Amino acid sequence: MAGRAELSRTQAATLIANGNVTVNGVRQKASYRPVAGDVVVAEEPAVHEIEMLPESIPLEVKYEDEYLLVVDKPAGMVVHPAPGNWSGTLVNALMGRETDLPEGEMPDRAGIVHRLDKETSGLLIVAKTDRAHRILSSAIAARRVQRRYAVMIWGHLEGDTLTVDKPIARDPRDRKRMAIVINGRQAKTDFFRLARFGPGDLLRAQLHTGRTHQIRVHLASVGHPVMGDDTYGGGGGRKMVGLAPKRHFLHAAWLQFNHPITGAPMDIRSPLPDDLRTSLRIIGEGEAVALAEDPLAALGFYD
Repeated sequence: MAGRAELSRTQAATLIANGNVTVNGVRQKASYRPVAGDVVVAEEPAVHEIEMLPESIPLEVKYEDEYLLVVDKPAGMVVHPAPGNWSGTLVNALMGRETDLPEGEMPDRAGIVHRLDKETSGLLIVAKTDRAHRILSSAIAARRVQRRYAVMIWGHLEGDTLTVDKPIARDPRDRKRMAIVINGRQAKTDFFRLARFGPGDLLRAQLHTGRTHQIRVHLASVGHPVMGDDTYGGGGGRKMVGLAPKRHFLHAAWLQFNHPITGAPMDIRSPLPDDLRTSLRIIGEGEAVALAEDPLAALGFYD
């Protein structure tokens, strides 16, 4: 079931346990072993509409006008509601501050132009009108929105630059993860080394595409996972570099795009949050650049 329906094993087991799956017209336990000729039928469970509720959650807004806003999302916040995270999301917070959002077909994702992983911090564009949402979504698809991330990896690149161009899709062995898959969707990321420290390198990553977990999967594929990334092999040693549980060293620090209505060039920046600055000081072992008031600017991230 998991493989054929592109579900996690837990999701497949839940469908079976809830009676949504039959074998030859009869409900079976998840442990049943199908044999040649069996007809397995899965019925899609009824979707219960989730009421979206406004919540009073502080947000750091870097830019706002009548058409859009740019939020500096903290690590630990989910962008939009999903199973296991029906509240406390960015969408709930936007509703709580009475932000005007487009009235699309998916109110739980209203205004969201692109996403960040839960434990990734940094800049996110939110559209406030349908027109702005259409234009911004098209700009991202056409790669006219420049998104750059600060990322710390384990180990050292062979050179100062690296481009990874490998297709990404759901991991066929674990549907909760992404992986390099031959017939996956095209994905390309450029990496530039900003600094080399004892345990690893600080990189600037620029997305050419926007696949789920793209930076994390690409770096893991070349043997240099993101520090603190439990999912893709970088979680070991997090205490040594001062990272909190479930926090990885990945921050969306720089956005450049044209305003969807006025066409004016937008250049919005976010310095490293306090937790990553603390980690950088530990990794840098007293190096002046790691102690700078704005380490990214000192390292030429915005050059």
